[in-house]
Amino acid sequence: MSEIKAIDALLFREMVNAGASLLEKNREAVNQLNVFPVPDGDTGTNMSMTMISAIRELNGRENVTVGEAVGAAAKGALRGARGNSGVILSQLYRGFSKALDGAEEGITPPLFAAALKSAAETAYKAVMKPKEGTILTVARVIAEDAVAQAEKAPDDFDALFRTILSSGESILAKTQDMLPQLKAAGVVDAGGRGLLIIFTGYYAAFRGEPVEDLVVQMAQDTKAGAEELPEDHDNLDDMKFTYCAEFYVQNPYNTLTDTEIDTFRRKLSRIGDSLQVAGDKDRLKVHVHTDDPGKALSYGLMLGELVGLKIENMAQKRRDRDAQLAGSGRQEEPKEFGMVSVSVGKGFSSIFKDLGVDAVVEGGQTMNPSIEDIENAVDGVNARTIFILPNNGNIILAARQVAELSDKNIVVLPTKNVAMGLAAVVAFQPDFSAEENESRMNEAAERVRTGTITYAVRDTHMEQLDIKEGSIIGLHNGQVTVNGLSIEETALELMRQIVTEDDALITVYYGEDTVQQDAEALGAKLAELYPDCDVEVQNGGQPLYYYLLSVE
Repeated sequence: MSEIKAIDALLFREMVNAGASLLEKNREAVNQLNVFPVPDGDTGTNMSMTMISAIRELNGRENVTVGEAVGAAAKGALRGARGNSGVILSQLYRGFSKALDGAEEGITPPLFAAALKSAAETAYKAVMKPKEGTILTVARVIAEDAVAQAEKAPDDFDALFRTILSSGESILAKTQDMLPQLKAAGVVDAGGRGLLIIFTGYYAAFRGEPVEDLVVQMAQDTKAGAEELPEDHDNLDDMKFTYCAEFYVQNPYNTLTDTEIDTFRRKLSRIGDSLQVAGDKDRLKVHVHTDDPGKALSYGLMLGELVGLKIENMAQKRRDRDAQLAGSGRQEEPKEFGMVSVSVGKGFSSIFKDLGVDAVVEGGQTMNPSIEDIENAVDGVNARTIFILPNNGNIILAARQVAELSDKNIVVLPTKNVAMGLAAVVAFQPDFSAEENESRMNEAAERVRTGTITYAVRDTHMEQLDIKEGSIIGLHNGQVTVNGLSIEETALELMRQIVTEDDALITVYYGEDTVQQDAEALGAKLAELYPDCDVEVQNGGQPLYYYLLSVE
């Protein structure tokens, strides 16, 4: 039994840092625990970036009580929460902090267990329709078992942590029985796995073991893939470094190992922050804020060829912004309505701006914007009522948290994709009341039916579909319904499932990896198949998805 009877502020900080480090190490593996075999699973990324925000706030505090340390972690997690999993994780920290508010002497096993119970209760309340078989279930069952264990052995932290981990593994395995789609895909809940990884890091730090030596047993083999990196330059006043550097490392000189990638990541962390290294042994995408971009590039050159180089002077951007603000005065009378929209892809962003959206937040399925990202956009809109269009089911919860935190009158429209968002914006009428506009925009969004075309990242069997890695798949309103070899044929088959005789408009939004001529050829075939519909072809610029098809 450990001699440690209570966790002080310093040990708590070490535990949270270890949990964040272990989660980052296994981020891609958690991403791949996705029900659908699509290339944009992002639970691990969202949870990891939420944890990074938590430790940034926590590590910036010195000489604090344990209650203040827990509060700092909760504050940082909330500011940086991304996606549903990140928001729920931030609520777990918030509930944990509430139970320890004012604590000074240290966290005993009974206090730790009670805080876990408070964490689960707070997270459940934050979700409008809690679903069992998710991270919520894992957190609740762990808390229940932890409370029982702490009552039996109030001085034994080792026994408590062993209970937390064994209870978590047991309930995590049962998530497949609670959600049939998990069993069909052969995976466990990704958010629950991420939470257990954090607790595993906690226990390692408690025992004084380095997380670098830990191997987390995942529920399935995973394959990492490149992902989009954050555009996190909205809050320029918080920037510690002058330059933002982005680049790809491709055609590596030798096959990159996980150890080499981790070493590369550590080197970059020593010269900057806001670090993201995403990808696999064949291709890495790098994003870092630093005062020495040349050194960052030299580190990359040690691994392979560099392409897509982009270096921005953020200090100059801050000066330009300040000069613009000084010239404008910004003391204008607020207008009646404003709109903030999340967008993925340059094409969609341009369309939203052309339609009069005040602020566009870059982000989507592969990189959900944080609560702070959305909050900064809202703060920049001078309007009495502001409509937020999340345009992704995984961002709605974060947008609602912004509405709760803001002093402004915020209306969150539950748009689940950019097509729904565009329909909502078109339906807006400046002469109508906020309530009338909310109703009109929601109705317009709900009338839109969507299909998406992408590729499978693993073999799986769903319903009547035997899907192979690399095959082309079509999703109707988020469900995989078509499996094929050709992008165009898969798109045509998907539209046969979606289009009805009452429809009047089909819009083809093509992605960044799709050639415009191919998109126009698909549009021509759709116009031929559905002569009663107008067919439009537009550049969406979205990553990973060849097409987003909108029907209304």
